[in-house]
Amino acid sequence: MYIEDTIAAISTPHGEGGIGIVRISGGNAEAIGRRLFRFRKGGDFTSHYLHYGAVTEPESGGMIDEAMAVLMRAPNSYTREDVLELHCHGGMLVVERVLAAVLACGARLAEPGEFTRRAFVNGRIDLLQAEAVMDVIAAKTEASLALAQRQREGALSLKIGEIRQALTRSLAFVEAYIDFPEDDIGQTDNDALRVAADDVLVSIGRLLSGFDEGRILREGISVLIVGKPNAGKSSLLNCLLRENRAIVTPIPGTTRDVIEESINLGGLAVRLLDTAGIRHTDDVVEREGISCALDKIPLADLVLFVLDTSRFFDDEDRLILDAVRGKRTIAVLNKCDLPMAIELPPEITTLPQAVISAGAALGVDGLRELIRTTFLHDVPLDSREFVAISRARHRDALVSARSHLQRFLSGLEEGRELETLAIDLRDALSAVGQVTGEISTDDVLDMIFSSFCIGK
Repeated sequence: MYIEDTIAAISTPHGEGGIGIVRISGGNAEAIGRRLFRFRKGGDFTSHYLHYGAVTEPESGGMIDEAMAVLMRAPNSYTREDVLELHCHGGMLVVERVLAAVLACGARLAEPGEFTRRAFVNGRIDLLQAEAVMDVIAAKTEASLALAQRQREGALSLKIGEIRQALTRSLAFVEAYIDFPEDDIGQTDNDALRVAADDVLVSIGRLLSGFDEGRILREGISVLIVGKPNAGKSSLLNCLLRENRAIVTPIPGTTRDVIEESINLGGLAVRLLDTAGIRHTDDVVEREGISCALDKIPLADLVLFVLDTSRFFDDEDRLILDAVRGKRTIAVLNKCDLPMAIELPPEITTLPQAVISAGAALGVDGLRELIRTTFLHDVPLDSREFVAISRARHRDALVSARSHLQRFLSGLEEGRELETLAIDLRDALSAVGQVTGEISTDDVLDMIFSSFCIGK
């Protein structure tokens, strides 16, 4: 539990808006509200009821702003503490004055993510659900929002809980025989432990197999468009965006810098990066743009290698092919509406291909779908049953649990001592507990909650 202090922060985005909210949580929240808030027609706070009045200066009593106030008494609040929210006009100055008045009454400024951290520490949510709160805020597509909401509602926690329960039952079974050494584990009991461990391994395997899709839904992907000058890269960017974002001219080397835009491809958040045409040149500025394009290839999740099929495959194309070797790449065969002159080398024919004309807007929808299915495959994005781990922290903990459980099974086969088997099960249980936060360190919690915004 936290020490008995009261925190406050602005919970709405900085800038001008219709409403600005100052959130207060802790034992003195109601007392601060009574000191600062003046009911328009008298009265008193009723929990979970929106009251109309004004926020005033704590010393002079002068009005800061007309406002609404809602008090949510513990434990029926976001943090399970008394929570007071003051809803005023959304100008930055007035919101800051309200916050200053609250701090003058004894609250301290909340740290990033501290409201959600208190919700976790006070047992309202587990660590998976706490992380999901940030994912809900940061979601860029309907699919990523749906996944985050399911995690926030506890769907993933439920699956982790089932794994923990199964491990706990096996551990209790083993420790019972340790406590009563006169009863040895027989073959039938070994079989039951083996079946239980195998079932848990299957459950862990399912969660691990969905990690890539979960991470991609949460984070999105970066797609780098490369090709030689005038291959049609900027035209392709405009087609994918369905707007004229990049300048398109017949003059080679028009694009000198990286142009970055975002799109939603059927639930997949995509960062598109259009780059300078890659070729040998003496132009200093263009050469810098080409160097930047080459540097970004190793960092991209996917490369779209745009080839002008109306021209021969040349040394410039070969230079790009060598640069993308080993990267996940789609060969985009552009200008299909013109007579074909290109002869593709074997390295290109083995890549996934999309035949398009960016200039005539032909085949681009097929390319969009190819990009999406390259990463999401047959993920049932609309299913309420689809849950997935989405962070490296989750994956690493489950990989560790799987390793301990496999060691337990090996020890069972080898007839190792019960005490050793119990250690393996405890280690597996501990690793699984790290996912939901039943077992965590302050360093891990600091790292997770420091990425939240202040006020959440």
